[in-house]
Amino acid sequence: MQQTIKADTGWRIWWQLTRPHTLTAAFAPVFLGTMIALTQGPLHLPLFFAMLIASLLIQMATNMFNEYYDYKRGLDTEHSIGIGGTIVRNGVKPKTVLNLAFVLYGISVLIGIYICSQTSWMLALIGVLSMMVGYFYTGGPYPIAYTPFGELFAGIVMGMSLILIAFYIQTGEITAEAIMLSVPSILLVGGIMLANNIRDLEGDKEGGRRTLAILVGRSKAITILMSFFILSYIWILMLVLFGHLTPWALLILLAAKKPATAITVFRNNRIPLKMMPAMKNTAVTNTLFAMLLGIGILIGHLL
Repeated sequence: MQQTIKADTGWRIWWQLTRPHTLTAAFAPVFLGTMIALTQGPLHLPLFFAMLIASLLIQMATNMFNEYYDYKRGLDTEHSIGIGGTIVRNGVKPKTVLNLAFVLYGISVLIGIYICSQTSWMLALIGVLSMMVGYFYTGGPYPIAYTPFGELFAGIVMGMSLILIAFYIQTGEITAEAIMLSVPSILLVGGIMLANNIRDLEGDKEGGRRTLAILVGRSKAITILMSFFILSYIWILMLVLFGHLTPWALLILLAAKKPATAITVFRNNRIPLKMMPAMKNTAVTNTLFAMLLGIGILIGHLL
């Protein structure tokens, strides 16, 4: 049964194009990396805000590339759930969406030049690679999002690397502690992509995608998502038990209801629109986990 979705108007057209529910995947790792860095020394606020803005712009642009290329490949229709809908529902020209994405990339490059000038030009290479992944996630002849490796690329680029870059620009180094603390972000950011693919499983299958959710099936995909959540919490618990973190890091448990709710919603619903709360709770889990962990790390350091 097709689901009727109203077109957006005014500024909402452009706001929905950014797919705001995914932007936490850019914000949360930058916040966590910065909080870890605060345990090493004072915060350089201009670099923090520059990194945050550049990360958000790249995420927005990636979403726009997604919007454009899914439309060009016939995957998005006016009934599609979870898309910006700028092209298929609001009548914006596809080329406008594509050009806007490149404009955001251009602005992020300018910000990146400032960051490199204040830290290391080595970051330019990492930035370029990240932008390439953002583009080829749905663009190019062999889109990453059409393969079983979408979650892995998203987790590493939008999870681990953002934490480590945010940490590096504040401290000038990468430590074993920072690497260990970035592991849950790989799982949780990857989980956002997996949740999206679970919701879109049937449509993606018809569109020729070979995502992880399609390869293993819906039930196993939900189980894998659940394992991402569980492993993230266990990882931090083990770091606390082995003395790498103070018990304040267990503030993450305050957010444990969100992933549990996401799994329950996925288990009980198959209609894409009814699975949207699971998508939201997966994204919120990533945000709360990173924020609570960062706050816990900082409190443990100050005390």
